[in-house]
Parts: sequence; C-alpha cells; structure tokens
Amino acid sequence: MHPTLAADRAHLPELLQAVRDLAARELASVDERPAARPGPAPEPQPLPLTGTGADGALALFERRWAPGFSGSAGPRYLGFVTGGATPAAVAGDWLTSTYDQNVSAGGDSSAAALERETVGWLRAMFGLGEEHSGAFVTGATVSNTVGLAVAREWLGERLGLSVSRDGLAALGPVTVLSGTPHSSVDKALSVLGLGRSSLTSVPVLPGGREAVDVDRLDAALTALEGRPAVVVANAGTVNTVDFDDLRAIAALKERHDFWLHVDAAFGGFAALSPAYAHLTEGIDAADSVCVDLHKWLNVPYDAAVQFTRRQDLQVRVFHNASPYLGLPALPDPDFLHLTPENSRRLRALAAWFALTAYGSEGHREVVERNAACARRLGARIQADARLRLLAPVRLNVVCFTLADPTAERVGAFVRAVAASGEAFLTPTVLHGVPAVRAAFSNWRTSEADTDRVLDAITAATTTAT
Repeated sequence: MHPTLAADRAHLPELLQAVRDLAARELASVDERPAARPGPAPEPQPLPLTGTGADGALALFERRWAPGFSGSAGPRYLGFVTGGATPAAVAGDWLTSTYDQNVSAGGDSSAAALERETVGWLRAMFGLGEEHSGAFVTGATVSNTVGLAVAREWLGERLGLSVSRDGLAALGPVTVLSGTPHSSVDKALSVLGLGRSSLTSVPVLPGGREAVDVDRLDAALTALEGRPAVVVANAGTVNTVDFDDLRAIAALKERHDFWLHVDAAFGGFAALSPAYAHLTEGIDAADSVCVDLHKWLNVPYDAAVQFTRRQDLQVRVFHNASPYLGLPALPDPDFLHLTPENSRRLRALAAWFALTAYGSEGHREVVERNAACARRLGARIQADARLRLLAPVRLNVVCFTLADPTAERVGAFVRAVAASGEAFLTPTVLHGVPAVRAAFSNWRTSEADTDRVLDAITAATTTAT
C-alpha cells in the first residue's frame, strides 16, 4: 500500500474528527455565511504528483476553496428551489459514504430493502397508492426523463410495438401536451429522441395563470382523433407555483387515450399541509410522477424519486440483461432494471434518516413555515411602490419585478442582492416580463431571515433605480 494511503488509514479516526470539526464550524455559522460568493475563483493548479495526505488536502481545501463556497445550505439562499440539509439528513449522507453500498441489486445487503421502505414512506406522504412503484434518481430532470421514457414505451404498447426493442422509427410522430412545462421536460424529450418539437403548448387559464386550461387540453386531445398522447401536468410551476387541476385532467381519460405524467418536483410537498393539500388532489391518478427531494425534503444534493403505475414497462425500458446481473423479477426487480444507472449510490439513506427523525409532521412544519415566510415577503413587496408582485404567492415562491423593469435593470438588481451576501435570488421571465424569483424551501428560514432578505431587496432596489 502506498505509504500516504497507509498513514491515512492508520489515522482515520483523527481525520474524521478533523472533518467533523470543520463541518460543525461551517454549519454553526451558516446562518451568517454570505448567501452568495460572486467573484473570481482560484486559479487551477497542476495535479499533485505525490499528494499531501488527507490532512493536507483538508487544510488546502479549507484555505483555498471553502472561502468561495456559497451559503446555499443557509436560510437566505432563495435561488432556484434549493433546500438545505437537516441534521439527520447530513448524518445519513455521511453514513452513505461510509457504508458505500451499491444498490444496483439486492443480493448482498439490506440496502435495497431500505430504499424500498423509504420509497413506500414517500409514496404515502404524497398521497399515492400502492400501485405506484418508485426508485431514487439524481434529481427532477432524471425523474422526468424516467417517467417520460416509460410513457414512450406505453405509446408503443398502444400501437402494438415496443420502442425499447424496435426503436423510435417504429413509433412515428408523438404528441406531448402541457400548459407550462418545466425546461427539464424539453431536455428529457431531447434525450429520449422524441424531440423538443413533439411538445405542444396548450393555452393556460386567463388572468396571468400558469395552470393549463383543461377545456383547451380537451380540445387538443380531441383533435388527435384517438391517437395516444402524453400529457405533462404541473403540481407547482417553477415561477408562480401554479397547479394544474389534476382531477379534471385525469377525468379526460374517460374520453381520451393518454399517459398522464405529473411534474411535482417541489409542489408535491403541498400534500403534507391541510392548508395546501387540495392543490395536489388527483395526483394518485397519474401514470408517472416526479418529486425532487433535495428541494423541500432538505436532503443533500443529489436526490429525487420517480413513481409509476407501469413498472412492467419501466423494466422493459431499463432492464440490463447480463448473466452476472440476472434477470428482473417482478414485483420487486433490482433497481438497476428501473433507472438509467447501473451503479447507484444509496441516496435513500439520507431521506430515511430525515423521515425517521422528523416524520411527516416535522416536514409539514417546514412547508408551512416556508409558505408563511413567502407570504410575508410578498406582502412587503406589494407595499413597496418601487416593486411589483407579478403573481399571487400560492405556496413558497415570490415572483416579482421592478416597477419599471428591463432585462438590464433586473439583472443589475439580482447582482446587487447577491453582492450584498444577505440573500441570493434568481432571475426569470414571466409572461414576457423580466422578473425575479425568491423560493423558500430551507428548513432554517425564519421570519427574521425573511426581513433580512427584504432589507437586501430594498437596498438593491435603490441601486437599480
């Protein structure tokens, strides 16, 4: 064994203690850590020849790279839809690396059974039935891709063929209908060979809504004259957290032949709260569902889950036939037959720790507190004549802009907020208007944090105007 590697092995407890101390210091100060760290990164250095050992690597990281990391784990990082990592989730994630389980198959440990238990808990939490099976993937993009891959195979089944066997050419033109699809749906259609142009936008409800007009969706399906299609519904749009009427869409199946995929990346967590659960009513009728976990479950990147009613078709798409891997056995095939990856990290362990530690009630409290913070910020923005709220605060995202917005001025505003270190927001465009999103999904965020975000917004507004 290389002497440096041998030395690290001999002193592993001390190394882990040093890492623990650094992690504890960082997490203890994350509330005050700058939400963003814009600025130049260190210049690249050549690959070390002999190496410094783990202690040296830790010291170099702490000196050279850690100062430039953002406070994305903290309470005022409101860009994208980014959760932090709860204490239990951090513990589970650390142990994930420690045990280093390969959950491709279940023949060598209980790790796959733990993932199945965790998927079952999540299924119940989001109001899905026993007929929905699931698996962990990296994020919402892969979750959407898996769901649409199963939908692609279903389209072939409706036409008497197998796309996974016969290829896309046998399938012919495909129609995918959606009101306000997330950009990851476009990406998934490109990856799957269905093509971005297969996505047809259906008009949304009037009044600045992002929810699909179900009557117009009905008309679009009627125009297909019985040809099977895919409908992508939203349980929470990215800009305004608008929800499609899932019950009404599912009812269209009585007259039309379509696969219903629901993108519930973070909006699915509305199901935890009695105040918001009505927004996800009807999700159980979906043929496939996407939920992201490193958002509102507050587990570390990267983790999401996908669900489907048609595990048989999922296996047909993703199975890996090899003598050393074995054949998929329903109803509990090895996970390598369900997702794009053969090699799979035990992402479920961090989620298992979080769910075990805090239960559905603990996560409900986070959802409701974040939603209350979003309403608080929205009300303050609405009261400022220099700002304009672009949509009602339906759940956890505040979408707003300047009173006189241009792309340049809004861009300068976003940069000024980031430069303050007090908050981080991300830009967007809503109905052609340059805008800003503040997305609350961190387990730490409080009213006091929300007020600090507002102060940063106010200061940046003065700069931008």
